[in-house]
Amino acid sequence: MSERVAVRKTYKLFIGGKFPRSESGRSYLVQSSNVSLASRKDARDAVVAARAAVKGWAGATAYNRGQILYRAAEMLEGRREQFVALGIPGDEVDAAVDRWVWYAGWADKLAQVYGGANPVAGPYFNISAPEPTGVVAVVAPDRPALLGLVSVIAPAIVSGNTVVAAASPSEPLAAVTLAEVLATSDLPGGVVNILTGAITETAPTLASHMDVNAIDLTGVTDAALATDLEVKAAENLKRVLRPAPADHDWSVDPGLDRMTALLETKTVWHPKGV
Repeated sequence: MSERVAVRKTYKLFIGGKFPRSESGRSYLVQSSNVSLASRKDARDAVVAARAAVKGWAGATAYNRGQILYRAAEMLEGRREQFVALGIPGDEVDAAVDRWVWYAGWADKLAQVYGGANPVAGPYFNISAPEPTGVVAVVAPDRPALLGLVSVIAPAIVSGNTVVAAASPSEPLAAVTLAEVLATSDLPGGVVNILTGAITETAPTLASHMDVNAIDLTGVTDAALATDLEVKAAENLKRVLRPAPADHDWSVDPGLDRMTALLETKTVWHPKGV
């Protein structure tokens, strides 16, 4: 009997809840596996999917969003050994699970902390309520590959935003495997979309896209590229989160800044009854 030839796995993009190959047909080799190399067209397709998902996701109850994030934590916990086999340290996988749970707990509390009734001089109710910004593009950090990715996706989606994430080109396997986790976590298609490949190809398209409302440049390490992306983002007044410092510690308490930075505040006035 001849020796069996192993079937090499091809990791695909995650767009609209599905796993398409890049429309360009390109891929690159990572740890003996083929990983799709996303094109500018793939980035545009991901934005279309994210925009289509905004209404349903933002309109879901905060409790429902929290339950789905918690389900993602459960599924990630169940696939812990798969991530370890990819080279992700076990304690990083555990921290990523805990990070999902932490943000899930904030889903139905954020409005109470960040919004509320305002005292005014007059016979009116004045109430401020946080609302999602819309479609958020994210450039994920290189390391820690899994915890860093979770730490930029979770705070964006917990409040009702949808995400197009450009994964680390050097550490993509954690991202595409996380996509497989999300696909089985009751997360509606299009809420999270993950692109693998060259940041220099996909990020400029996302930064200049007129249907992207905010861009998180956390994982951009090239200062010239970061400046170029900020200039492109200014074309439609996107909200911009600046790149994280090289020594940023992703294991510490993340605080509320990443969630509140991607919110809009709506204030409503209503006359009091006599």
